[in-house]
Amino acid sequence: MIRLAIDGLEAGYGAVRALHGVSLEVRQGETVALLGTNGNGKSTLMKCIMGLLKPSRGSIVLEMDGERVELTGKSPHEIVALGVAIVPEGRRLFPKLSVRENLLLGAFRRGARGEIAHNLAFCHEAFPVLRERTSQLAGSLSGGQQQMLAIARSIMSAPRLLLVDEPSVGLSPVLVKQMIDTIAALKQRFGLTVLMAEQNFHQASRIADRGYIIVHGEIAFEGRNLLELQSSELVKSYYLGS
Repeated sequence: MIRLAIDGLEAGYGAVRALHGVSLEVRQGETVALLGTNGNGKSTLMKCIMGLLKPSRGSIVLEMDGERVELTGKSPHEIVALGVAIVPEGRRLFPKLSVRENLLLGAFRRGARGEIAHNLAFCHEAFPVLRERTSQLAGSLSGGQQQMLAIARSIMSAPRLLLVDEPSVGLSPVLVKQMIDTIAALKQRFGLTVLMAEQNFHQASRIADRGYIIVHGEIAFEGRNLLELQSSELVKSYYLGS
């Protein structure tokens, strides 16, 4: 069993505070959407979870198989070693390395090394273009192909908790749908728990079990199920044009 619990989190950059007392949870087997327009703190929260940004206050606790681990203060590699992976905004690939080299770098954590062949075969099955372009430099791929590679690289680490930061950015509507469908398929195939930061409500709501809306660094609404989320006045205002 796995559960992510964030309580009273505050963080920022220098004198600028980006998160103000954020609290949320992601339970075993859920896909939870963190909705918000640009600049409202979604990526900052993801960075805090991964140890890339140190919060000024609050806690991030990962409960896993009966053990509670406080993530604040841990380094990114320690967090990855626990089975947490991220598909970062902007992909953040190694552009001068090949597709295969990028994928293998995703499997560096000890818990994933025994599954390299299995996970690599699945990534090639899920994204045939990556098999076809295995020797091509990552930086020469199209935007959609790079997003596929970023998702596949995260799967190579054999995660239990997957963070996905803005998977729709810079993609065409057809590719956005494909990426969202792939995330849903990966969740089922690997038994993942997923926290997805996204501004495209229509696509996120296709696979989310429930979600939160973040506005100016604060959780403005929690939808305990998809119906509550869809009925929220904030969703109607921000995303449905009413």
